[in-house]
Amino acid sequence: MITLQNITKQYGLLPVLRGVDLQVGQGEFVALVGPNGAGKTTLLRIVATLLRPTAGHVQVGGWPLPSHAERVRRHLGLVSHQPLLYGDLTAAENLHLTAQLYALPNPEQTVHDALQLVGLGRRAQDFVRTFSRGMWQRLSIARATLHNPEVLLLDEPYTGLDPAGSALLDELLHQQHVLGRTILMITHDLIHGLDVCDRIAILNRGRIAHELDSTAVSPTELLELYRHHTESKPRKP
Repeated sequence: MITLQNITKQYGLLPVLRGVDLQVGQGEFVALVGPNGAGKTTLLRIVATLLRPTAGHVQVGGWPLPSHAERVRRHLGLVSHQPLLYGDLTAAENLHLTAQLYALPNPEQTVHDALQLVGLGRRAQDFVRTFSRGMWQRLSIARATLHNPEVLLLDEPYTGLDPAGSALLDELLHQQHVLGRTILMITHDLIHGLDVCDRIAILNRGRIAHELDSTAVSPTELLELYRHHTESKPRKP
């Protein structure tokens, strides 16, 4: 579903991505981990059609980017560091706006069901500016999944969630996974990533340093592999 081949990204003379190769199969859940500055968010923004790579080839659902970005966007759901919500609108109004943008049928029921699913049904008519950080995050997830996208892209979705909110998100992501959604998620919580995903890719210094099946390693082994691949000396160009 997602194919990245030799992706590079430079800002002036500063290289951020240095030849990334990564594939995410249809219905697969991949967690992208790595230290700060490794290029994780840049890579996700390229898949989300928000950035163009300096070089390399990107395909989502078989469609090359950026030439078919408009077509691909209708099949993407994105949860980023910016919630893409309006504080002066209610929770329901925010989702109705998304429903209009995607021309969704039966928007009233769709919005109602989405708010119930993320535990915000009772706050549907409250202004979003009154919400806690965790509630903003839950509403962001409702917005990103409202149109039933085939691909979900999540940049640190657990940020700001309390234990109850994290458990709810686990269940939401599990449901999306069971439905066959393809999920690419950035997380700094290695153990949590191990619990919820099929595969983990370690990004370091702008390259995929290692990939592993989440069922093939224990938490201790994952931490050791992560340290090994992020603390090692950079490879020579």
